[in-house]
Amino acid sequence: MLFPFLILFRVLFAASMVFIIGYIFGGFSKRPALARISKVAAILVIILFIGVNILLMRAAFHRDWHGGWRGCEQVKTEKQG
Repeated sequence: MLFPFLILFRVLFAASMVFIIGYIFGGFSKRPALARISKVAAILVIILFIGVNILLMRAAFHRDWHGGWRGCEQVKTEKQG
């Protein structure tokens, strides 16, 4: 259930980067509508970056997600046992 969100976030991130690069290097800053979309894209990139990090950290530390994150002590006890 986590992966569709990651795919969606990555697509939105890529689209936002197109608008930001177009604003900086292209002619997006000359047209008011594209300039407004580029400003929203800049905010969206920040939100998506934080959101993806939150989702990945939750998945990494969740025990039931493909074995979950295992601390050093748990690995040591599994090898000894």
